[in-house]
Amino acid sequence: MQNTTPSYNNDCQQVEAIAVLGIPDVQPGDDLAAQIIAALNAQNLALQNGDILVIAHKVVSKSEGKVIDLEQIEASQEALELAEQLNKNPAKIEVILQESTRIVRTRKLPNQDEGLIITQHKQGFICANAAVDESNVDQPNHVITLPDDPDASARALCKKIEDSTGAGLGIVITDTFGRPWRMGLVNVAIGLANVPSKVDLAGETDAYGRELRVTVPALADELAAASGLLMSKEGKKPVIIFRGVNWQPTDSSASDLLRPATEDLFRQ
Repeated sequence: MQNTTPSYNNDCQQVEAIAVLGIPDVQPGDDLAAQIIAALNAQNLALQNGDILVIAHKVVSKSEGKVIDLEQIEASQEALELAEQLNKNPAKIEVILQESTRIVRTRKLPNQDEGLIITQHKQGFICANAAVDESNVDQPNHVITLPDDPDASARALCKKIEDSTGAGLGIVITDTFGRPWRMGLVNVAIGLANVPSKVDLAGETDAYGRELRVTVPALADELAAASGLLMSKEGKKPVIIFRGVNWQPTDSSASDLLRPATEDLFRQ
């Protein structure tokens, strides 16, 4: 597939979402692309041009060795103080601080054992715990962090899978974030290969012929959120194929979805 200007047509009649089954527990150093290809073959799934693979970051992080033993972490004074305030593991707080550029907000909630810490991750994402997570780690007292460069991880996976299958593909790497002013969690895009992060529809028309002025669908986040319908914490289905989305590949980055600080109306 050739790189072009980002293009998106949401006039699709049908979009398929297919869970890839049988991907084993990923260990540091594993060839994740090879594991995905083997699972596709075992499921008799042949990738097609235009397919988009949405991949949970945890399998990417695990394959890249982004698993940390908290017993090997020495907590700083700042981490010790925050841990006391929030009733959290000081070592985990230290990892959160190391993964962050700033603390946005902390709060001890009366109905929860542990407090809340929102930070800005080194990659710019604003989320709870700097995306440091203990779920789906097969070793006690270990945590997983984000890949060092999720876009680079997506591009490397995409190239390997394209080279093996001959199909022109896109990849979205996801994590699960909370959302300001809304309850519940959804998957969001944190790394991209070929898939447009967002698409500016300004100049097009709505169903009644009105010209669109500021309509910018976040295509990558739409795909990420939809993947959560088939992914589950206990289901071991970290890869979802989307087929039938009308899109054209482009050089893109998940950082394109970050709102600039100059547009942040709530930052003090």
